[in-house]
Amino acid sequence: MGFKGLFESGQGFTMTDVEGKLVPERGRMDVEGAFTHVSSSQVNVAYKSTHVINYKRTRAEIGQALRKKPNYLHYDLVDKHRSSPLQKGTDNITVETDVKAPRDYRFIMPEFMPRPHFEYRDRVLEKLERRDMLRRRTVINIPEFYVGSIMAVTVSDPFAPNKKNRFLGICIDRGGHGLKAYFVLRNVVDGLGVEIFYQMYSPTLHSIEVIRLEKRLDDRLYYLRNCPLEHSTFSFDMEPIALPRGAQVPVNTLKLKLNPKPWDERWERQDLKGIEPIELTPKMIKGIQKVHNASATPWKKHDLMLHYRSKVNEEEEETIMAEVYKENQLLESMRKTSKATLKKKK
Repeated sequence: MGFKGLFESGQGFTMTDVEGKLVPERGRMDVEGAFTHVSSSQVNVAYKSTHVINYKRTRAEIGQALRKKPNYLHYDLVDKHRSSPLQKGTDNITVETDVKAPRDYRFIMPEFMPRPHFEYRDRVLEKLERRDMLRRRTVINIPEFYVGSIMAVTVSDPFAPNKKNRFLGICIDRGGHGLKAYFVLRNVVDGLGVEIFYQMYSPTLHSIEVIRLEKRLDDRLYYLRNCPLEHSTFSFDMEPIALPRGAQVPVNTLKLKLNPKPWDERWERQDLKGIEPIELTPKMIKGIQKVHNASATPWKKHDLMLHYRSKVNEEEEETIMAEVYKENQLLESMRKTSKATLKKKK
């Protein structure tokens, strides 16, 4: 019968308390984890002070012996600590249980959406990441922003004079899922284009400010690298421009003109709406047709399973967004109550 079986059966056996650890009299665990058979006399010789406790019947006696230890924390205290409010004034906060997120909420926080490819999905990992992301949002305020918004980010920098560094620029890319969410800012410093990659939930971020909230016609603005520098130049002392409450996010329909070649990418082969039409040469047209013929898959539009596996179903999407919306609603109410208490103290 094993060690666990002796506990469950209630048969008599002897335990020896050696340096605060319960060790069976028949043997003890060595450093490597192997069970070495020794007698009680050998244990008494090796350790001068030993205390023998006999457990014969129930587990209640085991619990009583454990409670005598100075470092033992009773389960009632643990439950009381877990159920205690984290902040004063949170008892009066009421949040609806059946909360439905707004229809376009997934575009405000796209990083909470899981990966659309089912072969890379892990629902337990997604749940844990969402919990960590919501906890991180209690420390730092991550506002609503889109590609094309002008933002300012403050991060910790050990080489800066005040250990902080602030960078302002236009958001040219945003992506990633879960804790791997990221965004890229671009600005021109001393006549050179500078792009900084930020991890959205990195602990080095101190603050994220939205200077001007707006959208662009494209989801990625990397073609700004081949546009005049004036379209990527923003003053670091730029003051925030607030939108009226309840107003829709404006869309900047500006179309930029590309510089002459060479370019970083073949922009003529991409369906870009934020640049002026490019004068195509016969060589460019031939290259576009070649790429189109190589990547043409007309049969995929009839593959129903491919469509099902390449996106998250609506029911799961609504469940995830409702959970995130509920937690953010609770977080906003906690911030309002904390601000109200601070005003009363002043």
